[in-house]
Amino acid sequence: MFTGIIETLGTVTHLKKDGGNLHLSISSSLSSELKVDQSVAHNGVCLTVVKIQDDQYTVTAVEETLLKTTLNGLKEGEPINLERAMILGSRLDGHIVQGHVDTTAVCSRVEEKDGSWYFTFTYDPHPQHITIEKGSITVDGVSLTVVNSEMNSFSVAIIPYTFEHTRFKKYSEGSRVNLEFDVIGKYVAKLVANSQ
Repeated sequence: MFTGIIETLGTVTHLKKDGGNLHLSISSSLSSELKVDQSVAHNGVCLTVVKIQDDQYTVTAVEETLLKTTLNGLKEGEPINLERAMILGSRLDGHIVQGHVDTTAVCSRVEEKDGSWYFTFTYDPHPQHITIEKGSITVDGVSLTVVNSEMNSFSVAIIPYTFEHTRFKKYSEGSRVNLEFDVIGKYVAKLVANSQ
């Protein structure tokens, strides 16, 4: 489990295909604190650490993960949002994030507004993919509050700190991102669908 509060940006240093899998090596200030078998969210995707060497560690994404996320489009040298699993008993500053991406979305609009930014994302329709205004959404692992919710699209407001310390400064119209919808909302949608 995660909170959606990004700890740091890492850098993708090496990508290696292995059958249907992709091994990702990441350089990060967190590397020395990690252990093999720990979970780390990478742009919102929960992956297990399989190797650590110096300031780098390696994780493996299986084919299923590559088909449902944006990890297959990563390039060496690219920044990546990182968050270690939450510790029970700590503050939950974001919201409950599983690290299980529901779908990808496309950035359809970026608007700068008096020192902050508004990003709009669109995604393919699905009955369980819903947002509500003032509800939670995770974009590439970042816990955010929805400021505008429409059918198959939503907007979020990004403060300067988040803009500078996450991948948001790299996004433009057409950028693809990973989405994880609020887990409580998904359960409610499933219960409602099953009761009809």
